[in-house]
Amino acid sequence: MPETTVPQPLNGLRVIEFTHMVMGPTCGMVLADLGAEVIKVEPVDGDRTRRLLGAGSGFFPMFNRNKKSIAIDLHQPEGAELARRLCAGADVVAENFKPGTMAKYGLDYASLSAGNPKLIYATCKGFLPGPYDHRTALDEVVQMMGGLAYMTGRPGDPLRAGTSVNDIMGGLFGAVGVLGALIQRGVTGRGMEVQSALYENNVFLVGQHMLQYAMTGKPAAPLPARDNPWAVYDVFTVAGGEQIFLAAVSDAQWEKFCDALGFPDLKSEPELATNNQRVQQRPRLLAALRERLQHRGASELAALMERAGLPFAPIRRPEDLFEDEHLLATGGLADVRLPDGPRAGETVKTTLLPFTLAGERLGVRIDPPRLGEHSRELLRSLGLDDGRVDALKAQGVVA
Repeated sequence: MPETTVPQPLNGLRVIEFTHMVMGPTCGMVLADLGAEVIKVEPVDGDRTRRLLGAGSGFFPMFNRNKKSIAIDLHQPEGAELARRLCAGADVVAENFKPGTMAKYGLDYASLSAGNPKLIYATCKGFLPGPYDHRTALDEVVQMMGGLAYMTGRPGDPLRAGTSVNDIMGGLFGAVGVLGALIQRGVTGRGMEVQSALYENNVFLVGQHMLQYAMTGKPAAPLPARDNPWAVYDVFTVAGGEQIFLAAVSDAQWEKFCDALGFPDLKSEPELATNNQRVQQRPRLLAALRERLQHRGASELAALMERAGLPFAPIRRPEDLFEDEHLLATGGLADVRLPDGPRAGETVKTTLLPFTLAGERLGVRIDPPRLGEHSRELLRSLGLDDGRVDALKAQGVVA
């Protein structure tokens, strides 16, 4: 199906984005993928994530597709005025800077909504307004203080989750709030401010463990040490040192598990007849399974589990997913051109939003932009001629 037939429910919506790192850019990316025109306002030396190394090197190309880039020096009065002019015609403004930053440039909700009452203003912060809102937050900070690192690591060894879960989901919830505000605006004709925060997102993620305590009176144990409700629900090291996750979470699955893997003696053992009995016997059962499975291949076990309709998973690294047959067959990966770094200009695969509209994945319409790639185009749309744009560039107001 041609790209033009993919649904774009936010087509015609203009979003001005003052964001950096992951949380704010994720909010803008969701809106952009849904069809909005998203204009990323960057400093004249560029979003810092363009230059990050190591674990941060994937931030910019991952979260800034389908956007246009204009580079403006907000510290210069003329630059701040240009940004305000962009926002005057916007449906949505999104930002994730420290509290008070946007107000210095007249780019806060109160200032912008005074002249644009239909404006929806999405602010992505570390904390919602309250006693903590002055603190500097990071994904790691809120995972540590919000119980997620405690639940992920071993007892006494809190461990941050291996991806930017709160940054990404905080941006996602910001976009969800924007979508709700757009519907409300269609009724009232007025916009509103939408706030999303890392800490509150993290608390939402661990809410199930909070409610577990409220229900049982027993604190939730970290995942590696938790009281597992299922006996067979673990990672097994098998032939060649490969690893595979295997599970059987019901009595019917247990019987299929024994049949598929050839364990009739375990299936007939009275002490293992029910799930709760197997949980009570879990240390002994897992030791027996590890002994029996250690010489069998991961691919053989995967085939047997798949044939029996049982849950299983090979243990993969992120780079392995570029060759995942399901992602390749279903269009879950899309080509994107790298804008920065030693491989700038090269085309690689990126991941798409994990849903379909009318049976279609929302693809890449615009590659992650080069710094200021659309500055001239956007300044012309504000009525500036090329001579004026060139002058602004020479003054360092724009890039």
